[in-house]
Amino acid sequence: MPIDIEKIVHTLKNQYQDKASTLMDVATTRKDPFLILISCLLSLRTKDEVTAEASKRLFRLANTPEQMSRLKSEEIETAIYPVGFYRRKTQQIIGICQVLIENYGSSVPDSIEELLKLKGVGRKTANIVITLGYNKPGIAVDTHVHRISNRLGLVATKDPYQTEFALRKTLPKRYWICLNELLVKHGKTICTPISPKCSICPITEYCSRVGVTRAR
Repeated sequence: MPIDIEKIVHTLKNQYQDKASTLMDVATTRKDPFLILISCLLSLRTKDEVTAEASKRLFRLANTPEQMSRLKSEEIETAIYPVGFYRRKTQQIIGICQVLIENYGSSVPDSIEELLKLKGVGRKTANIVITLGYNKPGIAVDTHVHRISNRLGLVATKDPYQTEFALRKTLPKRYWICLNELLVKHGKTICTPISPKCSICPITEYCSRVGVTRAR
């Protein structure tokens, strides 16, 4: 089955146009790479609505590396609770703020290579920061993007790392930035890990359904 990525993206944009994620909200309202970075760290293993409220509470206390570095650990923990692993994330945030101040003039680096030097930042987070924070090309791949890209037949890969680089080779750059936002929403609501809701999927006609043995 030929993959019509243009129709897939267009259809998903229509489906989810009124459902912006927390990270997209931060990116569009604040356009600050630092806030996007911190929100992204908070979002890992955490529901969107919890991330949104935690980000608001934390950013009311501090919204720059200098301000955040002056907060006590207990203040950050209280602000971001109940995000997943909130104590560990508090220490990551403090450490990142110190590195940004000491090594980057309090600015967030705009390259994946430099972002990966920050403790707690992986490829997914680094790609989100450069795409949403700096409007640079990148493909943020999490479990949803990995799973759906394989189901559609866009790639044939074993893990998110392989998927990112396979998509970089095959996907037109104009779709790179929007892909994560669209596939994450789709993966949470319809194209779920187990028993995806293929009967109501708006892109089912374009999907190869690779690996799908049971669907609703």
